[in-house]
Amino acid sequence: MITLCGFAISNYFNKVKLALLEKGIPFTEERVLTGSKDEAVLGATPLGKIPYIRTDAGNLCESQVILDYLDAAYPPVPLLPADPFAAAKVRELGLFIDLHLELVARELYPQAFFGGTVSEDTQQRVRKKLEKHIAGFKRLARFAPYVAGASFTQADCSAFVSLPLVAMATKIVYGEDLLAAAGVDWKAYVRVVSEQHASARQVVAERKVEEAAMAAARAAKAAG
Repeated sequence: MITLCGFAISNYFNKVKLALLEKGIPFTEERVLTGSKDEAVLGATPLGKIPYIRTDAGNLCESQVILDYLDAAYPPVPLLPADPFAAAKVRELGLFIDLHLELVARELYPQAFFGGTVSEDTQQRVRKKLEKHIAGFKRLARFAPYVAGASFTQADCSAFVSLPLVAMATKIVYGEDLLAAAGVDWKAYVRVVSEQHASARQVVAERKVEEAAMAAARAAKAAG
């Protein structure tokens, strides 16, 4: 049995969770917050990052490594094409989303989602980079109807959980959804995935439960 460790606010946790659900792999969840200093956690994920999984064979961290393991170890419902080059193109697109869109936009999250501020210099630097990277993303993405083409793949596990965050963060900080402004109809894409995949609906519903619980905890703490 696989244990998925992390928490449902994390888009990378949800990336792995979506793959597990889509492939029909039995798993349990263990709530672990990012940045843990617990030795047992660090033994599985040395930087304290989430998600990570525990398997009968041992621990694995880094979401893309986990997805590749799941496809290799549980082949009946593949999230990669059989053709090696086509599979590489799916990985290319998923990594592009993770590294060149989401991780760039993540610098905006303190202001967009957590009540902090981001300097004007950082905002402008991130915007310039995102505009360049979104143009690159459009060259790779297919949206036909899935992000890499006709089939749901690993790339959708990244796109479904991360494109809305990029869009929302830029809308809040800049007053403009940079994805939509560049012609990326991410809302239609998310709607298609949600309509066609119960796994996606479950991920969203359980993320909302976690968000509500965290908001209630913050309110209770503020009330003293």
